[in-house]
Amino acid sequence: MADMPLTAPAVKPANPNFSSGPCAKRPGWTVEALSNALVGRSHRAKPAKARIEKAINLTRELLEVPADYLIGIVPASDTGAVEMFMWSALGARGVDMLAWESFGDGWVTDVVKQLKLDNVRTLKAPYGELPNLAEVNFDNDVVFTWNGTTSGARVPNADWIPADRKGLTICDATSAAFAQNLDFAKLDVVTFSWQKALGGEAAHGILILSPRAVERLETYKPAWPLPKIFRMTKGGKLMADIFEGATINTVSMLCIEDAVDAMEWGKSIGGLKAMQARADANFKVIADWVETTPWIDFLAKVPAERSNTSVCLVIADPEIAALSDDAQAAFAKAIVSRLDKAGVAYDIGAYRDAPTGFRIWTGSTVDAESLKALTPWLDWAFATEKAALKAAA
Repeated sequence: MADMPLTAPAVKPANPNFSSGPCAKRPGWTVEALSNALVGRSHRAKPAKARIEKAINLTRELLEVPADYLIGIVPASDTGAVEMFMWSALGARGVDMLAWESFGDGWVTDVVKQLKLDNVRTLKAPYGELPNLAEVNFDNDVVFTWNGTTSGARVPNADWIPADRKGLTICDATSAAFAQNLDFAKLDVVTFSWQKALGGEAAHGILILSPRAVERLETYKPAWPLPKIFRMTKGGKLMADIFEGATINTVSMLCIEDAVDAMEWGKSIGGLKAMQARADANFKVIADWVETTPWIDFLAKVPAERSNTSVCLVIADPEIAALSDDAQAAFAKAIVSRLDKAGVAYDIGAYRDAPTGFRIWTGSTVDAESLKALTPWLDWAFATEKAALKAAA
């Protein structure tokens, strides 16, 4: 480490926004992209509803959602989308809950402590690892995150999910959509939010339902009352207009316009495959740097399970690793703060419940050149903080 640079690099990333949500806007975005937003109009007015329908149709086209799946815009971001289906549909059969990071843990809390379902199996793994997917019982409903946003660990594919399952698969795909291969034939419920891979604004969630998921909603009534924002059926029938542009509550037309703009950009660069390729290329920039940099490592140890969007890193330097947990956390925070103040990288600290380290968003709205410019700054900040630590000893 003695030969690492203590002189700051000359070139900064063109865009220092590496937050894992809300994420960087698409390249070239300016606020003028929202100039045609139907602000001041009712979201139920004919032009506004047409714009909402456009957002739904673009989602289907860009994400390659099957024609018989329904797509709705719902309240409360990805969290709202996951919870409204769980609270509306779980309890019909046993449930397997998979958790390997904070959001999966949150869904476990919902099911075990709030819904208080009896027949629940919880399969957990530490941050950076996956539970044994072979142990999942698909006679049960299964709730899981495709990509662990706060751990950087993802399922490598959907091969572990049988086509002839009896239960429903409920997939929180918020940091996987538009970047990883979601096999919809294996997924009955898919949720995400615009604020991740699309770099969109917060507050709205997307809920995608298979025919099997719709059947559950129409044939099962939970034992508990549902608040208005969770209700998707009336008289035992799906409220289909929710999935045709008539949102449950007021939607922001600014957010709708921003999502439309992001998806139009996705189409313009070549669609889903091009967005996935950009994310893969961005991840490779970080992976190549980690490969040649002794002081840093991935939190997820299995290469096939490493996220290509929310890349989580830990400090591997032996001298830093030998410090107390509090001292390690302070050291990492000092690096994050130094890069923030330099205008080089914003919001790259590890999630508050995750192991100490860094989290760098590498989804398609980030440019590879910005990531290439970032890595020398990470080396510089590490060397600078380590020198300061030695000087203070």
